[in-house]
Order: sequence, then C-alpha cells, then structure tokens
Amino acid sequence: MRIRSSAILVALLAGCSTPLTMPDVVSADGPPPDIVMLGEQHDAPEHQAMHSRVVTALAARGVLAAVVLEMADRGHSTAGLPVQASETEVRQALGWDEAGWPWPPYRPAVMAAVAAGVPVLGGNLSRPQLREARNDTRLDAILPGPALKAQQQAIRRGHCDLLPESQIGPMTRMQIARDRSLAQTLAQAAVPGKTVLLLAGGRHIDEKLGVPMHLPSSLHVLAAPLPPEPEKKDYCAELERQMKPRPGV
Repeated sequence: MRIRSSAILVALLAGCSTPLTMPDVVSADGPPPDIVMLGEQHDAPEHQAMHSRVVTALAARGVLAAVVLEMADRGHSTAGLPVQASETEVRQALGWDEAGWPWPPYRPAVMAAVAAGVPVLGGNLSRPQLREARNDTRLDAILPGPALKAQQQAIRRGHCDLLPESQIGPMTRMQIARDRSLAQTLAQAAVPGKTVLLLAGGRHIDEKLGVPMHLPSSLHVLAAPLPPEPEKKDYCAELERQMKPRPGV
C-alpha cells in the first residue's frame, strides 16, 4: 500500500486564525488516490467545513466514488436514495444517532455527496459489535507489538490517564476493531480511477496504528490529518466528573 501524508497538503490545510485552505487532494496531471482520509477533531467546526469543501471539489471533478463515515454504522448507506433526498431520509438511511453524533456539523458534507449522486456509507461498528470486540482477545494479535503498545498508550492519553488499567486492553480492542471495519468498508467501496473519501477522527487515520494498517497493499492512500484546533471544553474534567463514584453507590 502506498501511503502518502503530503507535507504540501498539510501546509495547504494549515491556518492559524484564518479558515483552512482548500487542499488539492487530486492533482490534475496524475491519477487520483484510491483513498483519501481526512482526520478531524470532532469539535472543530473548521474541520467539518473542510469535509464539505473536499466532497464538493472531488464530486465536481467526477472522481468521488463514495464517502465513508466514522459517524454511522457499517451496513447503513444512502446508495438507494435519489439526489433530491431530504435530510430526514438521509439520516434514516444512515441510522444516524444524534446522541452520539450531532447532525448539523456533518450535514453539509453528507448532503453534498447525496446531491452529487455519491453514496455515503457507514463504516463504524454497532454497539453490540463493539461489546463483542471488547472481549475478543484475537484482536490483540492484529497489530505488531510496538504498534499495539502505542495504541494502548494512545487510549490512556485519550482518556486523560483516568481509565483503570484493566480497561486499557478492552478499549484498545474496540479501537482496532473499528479501524478494521472502516478499512474494510473503504476497500469494498474502492473503484479504479476514483477516490473513496474517509471522514473520521484523527486517531483513526494514523498511518502506523489506525485504518491504513488494515488496508490492502494494492491501494494508493493519502492520509491527511487536519491541524488541531483549541478544544471547546475541558474534556478531561468532564470525564473525571463522569467517572467519580456517586455518593451511596
């Protein structure tokens, strides 16, 4: 698998107080990548705005084969919907969970794809599948040893070092299982001469730990993490509050 995390692309995306610049993810003088992965920060509106711009640009060039979302479960798709489908129809087709993923930030990118006749596919695992993954020790052998340890450390840091050590292994399996599901969805949607676009959290597109580790070697992949934005709230304080035992419990 040819993985390219373009310094030029990252530079084009970079912006301090100014909006992110539209990246040229498909050059005019070469074939488009099989897969482009945009790794967002979930509470960064500029990142979701970039999603919409990239979807629109790729669709306008006629090279967008499909959009795969972390925000919807695998098996859900807009493929059967007309280009005039309403937001309600699209959300129903994707089984959108508003409690887990607020719809407004992702609406522009999803609806732009639908309007262009491009299928939007869920790539995540359902809650029952994630519960199964927690206890599936076979997943411990999927990544090379150093990558597994790095993924476990990422889980610790991502949960503000508040998780009991007994939960690190199960949580890591869930992350690996989700990466595999996203990769399988991308590979199945791949079309020669076109690009499948993945919209997911930045950790999922990590070239040494995430989705790229589970993709076929024949695919040309472009991984583009979007520049981090200031977090909108203190998530560690919120997580610590949630994990505190309730009085009398």
